[in-house]
Amino acid sequence: MKLVQSAALVFIGALGIATASWAQQRVDHGKVEYDAHCAICHGVSGRGNGELRKFLTKAPSDLTTMAKRNGGAFPNQLAWEMIDGRGGTEVGPHGTREMPVWGQNYRIEALSQAGTATEPEWYVRNRIVALLDYLSRLQDK
Repeated sequence: MKLVQSAALVFIGALGIATASWAQQRVDHGKVEYDAHCAICHGVSGRGNGELRKFLTKAPSDLTTMAKRNGGAFPNQLAWEMIDGRGGTEVGPHGTREMPVWGQNYRIEALSQAGTATEPEWYVRNRIVALLDYLSRLQDK
């Protein structure tokens, strides 16, 4: 009986370690997205001081003050439209703005990957939602 109890305790302990290990490995998809596509212009901290800033006609905005500039509420819809960029009448990957039209870039990426082509808009949506979540966490308090 003690052997069974000991084995059970070892199993539960191992399960706890495995669960803790899994929890530590969670990926922040919004941060990954931001670091890969936004930080180069907006800066690692989101303050508009990225490496490409000096080459841009218009300085990137400080993304940490979006809520402050919107009466204290994070402007989800406005941010979505700016990131997606497909709702305007602009032509080309940038149109008349300097920020890339990420919605179109994500859609092209989805169509080029096996398994996502049936629902490319879900792929676009998930990428933007993850990014919005991260941006909302960057806001100055």
